[in-house]
Amino acid sequence: MNNREIVVASANQGKLREFSQLFSAWRIRVLPQSEFAVPAVAETGTSFEENALLKARHGAAHARHPVIADDSGIEVDVLNGEPGIYSARYAGAGASDADNLALLLRNIQAAGARHPSARFRCVIVYVRSPDDAEPLVAQGIWEGYIVDKPAGSNGFGYDPVFHVPSHGCTSAELPPLVKNAVSHRGQALRNLVELMKEAKAFE
Repeated sequence: MNNREIVVASANQGKLREFSQLFSAWRIRVLPQSEFAVPAVAETGTSFEENALLKARHGAAHARHPVIADDSGIEVDVLNGEPGIYSARYAGAGASDADNLALLLRNIQAAGARHPSARFRCVIVYVRSPDDAEPLVAQGIWEGYIVDKPAGSNGFGYDPVFHVPSHGCTSAELPPLVKNAVSHRGQALRNLVELMKEAKAFE
């Protein structure tokens, strides 16, 4: 493996697709951790950063290569920031995107809210080794609000109900290139790449 290849500590196909699209601008090839038989790890952290670091260090220990990992989720103000770090398993372990989305809308309705403010938050980390003492950490935040009727077929997770005011549609209705330019993951990754350049990770 050369320094133009990066292992991504994720089995989420939607995330892997977005990472590949985002990193392609820097001519960096993204390799899924499945190519290195990296087993799943329990996300026991209490913050996005803790979970991202946990996954990155775990991936690096098994793949024996530098790894990037992210933890991201949606925070709805009327639900006191839920589902937050539990976004991927909001409706329980093994829940599908549809299950999580349905529970979110039910909880918002129960709270008596309509179009509550929300944000996607993403933290991405890069580690050179499992015990990297100076991991690179970057964050991105995408503000919007929740609509009660899903729309759009692009994206994944909560994208169909996350309305993007600047574009007048949901995240799932945005073309991939447009989404990558404005999304929380796109922001975090661009910030990370700048940190990687400063650290000469690409040389």
